[in-house]
Amino acid sequence: MYRHILIPTDGSALAEKAVSHGLSLAKSVGAKVTAIIVEAPFSVYDVPESKLRKMSEAFAQHAEQMKRHAAKVLDHVADAAKAAGVSCDTLEIEHDHPYEAIITTAKDRGCDVIVMASHGRSGISAILLGSVTNKVLTHTNIPVLVCH
Repeated sequence: MYRHILIPTDGSALAEKAVSHGLSLAKSVGAKVTAIIVEAPFSVYDVPESKLRKMSEAFAQHAEQMKRHAAKVLDHVADAAKAAGVSCDTLEIEHDHPYEAIITTAKDRGCDVIVMASHGRSGISAILLGSVTNKVLTHTNIPVLVCH
């Protein structure tokens, strides 16, 4: 049924549930997995005014922090996949709109299903905060399995 599963993660406890579920699904059907983390690009607006003169230093610090976080998250998924006996590639992407990066990766890699977490926000918080999961659901024709 499924040959290639995409598992987006941000390293949160909720995303960990989706990682675990996605790896279990992959193991049960003999699928391979691609785990992806999408990081926000550097924004000059996030730099305190007192550090604007040291912009290149702020950029370097941001890049290093992103790489460390992504490596930690993706190494954890790769280790869990190895322990489960599941083939797993990992991918770090920098993009302003995570849902677009997730959908593009799923298409480009020929994924059959996307397994991801959702906070299940509703009401005003869902409107104000939006939801990467909701955007993936409404902008792709690839099946999406949502874990809460």
